[in-house]
Order: sequence, then structure tokens, then C-alpha cells
Amino acid sequence: MARRHWAVVPAAGVGRRMGGAVPKQYLNLHGRPVIDHTLRTLVAHPRIARVIVAVSATDAWWSGTAYAEHPRIQRVAGGRERADSVLNGLLALQGEADAMDWVLVHDAARPCLHRSDLDRLLQALAGHPVGGLLAIPFSDTIKRADPAGRVLETVPREQLWRAFTPQMFRYAALREALERAREDGLLVTDESSAMERSGAAPLLIAGRSDNIKITSPEDLVLAGFFLERQGGG
Repeated sequence: MARRHWAVVPAAGVGRRMGGAVPKQYLNLHGRPVIDHTLRTLVAHPRIARVIVAVSATDAWWSGTAYAEHPRIQRVAGGRERADSVLNGLLALQGEADAMDWVLVHDAARPCLHRSDLDRLLQALAGHPVGGLLAIPFSDTIKRADPAGRVLETVPREQLWRAFTPQMFRYAALREALERAREDGLLVTDESSAMERSGAAPLLIAGRSDNIKITSPEDLVLAGFFLERQGGG
């Protein structure tokens, strides 16, 4: 049985590390809000049935985006934390998504997702029982420090990966994992962490290194460069 694919984009964050009045997902990137670039790749993919965007109730910028009225976009209320926003997006699919349907969760501030990475993720996980995520193996030397910033040790990097998004899991399993984490009072920073708590072993899919997340002003400049190279600027 062919399973449908849904996407959830948590976009209720305020981007405190950027230090500006405008949340990072709405900053100008080549004449458009960051989130427009993010949503473009997801909406354009023929296998994604709908994109659920979780936006803050006090959001004053969403209505000015190119996708605010798009027929394949559904806005829902965001939560206090990322996991709350993702769970709200999953709840919005209740009664429509089947238990074994796939849900892709993608950061609103990752505007450089390439179609090839999206295709690779869908293909690699098509028959997987759990799901997985795009990631990049660490290439830098990793140091562990004490509270004073002094090096305690050099950490072997051979089995270390940087977790990216999208992260793709079965609808019912992901919803249950996030609900359980919330009930336990645990703050999970990505969907894979919630699935790992349930005993699952998500698959790591090597993706492109230009799928960066904007967390600082320097990242915005770098994202602009990557989009130009991709032809999306």
C-alpha cells in the first residue's frame, strides 16, 4: 500500500540568537522571507500531500509570505517549544493521516534544502520500519571542555553526525513519541530524540552540507551564497 507523505514546519520560534525584532524565519533573503525559500522545495515536491506550518498566535509576518494562502499549506497554532509546534501539526492531521503515513519535519530556518536531498531521504526510507533523518558526518576535531573552557579531552569523531532536517517518521509512532516526551516533562530538540526514547533506531542519511540552519547573522549571508549556487537566489 502506497503511503502518503506530509510535511510539518515548526515556525513559531522568535530566534533570540539573531538579536533582532524580526524572527529569523522572516528575515529577508534575496528579496523574500527565509521561510518562503524553505517552503518552496517542500510544496514543489509531488509526493508531499500537504505542508503544515505551525505559527505563533501573535505572528505578524506570516500573512505577508508567498505561501500564506497556498492551497497545499495549512496553518496551525504553534507551541511554546519546537516539539509542541510539531505535535500541534501532527494533531491537525488526525483523522486524515494513516498511522503508517510518513511525516517529514523540517526547520523553518533551513532555506537551502535541495530537491536531491529530499528525493534521497524519501527513497532511502521508503521501506524502513522506523524512519530517519538527513545528517552530516563530523569532519572537525571535537573537543570536550570543562566549565572554565579548558580542554578535557579530544572526542573520537568517527561515529559522530550533525543532525539536519527533514526528519521523517511514521505518523502514529512520531505522535506517540512526542506525546510521551511531553508527559514525561522532557524537552526534546528534534524528532529523532523522541523516537530514540521509544527504543527506535532512526537511520542516518548523508545529505548536503549546504542545508544549513540560520541561527546567526553570518548564517544568513552564507545561505544567500548557497541559494545563488543552487540557482534559487
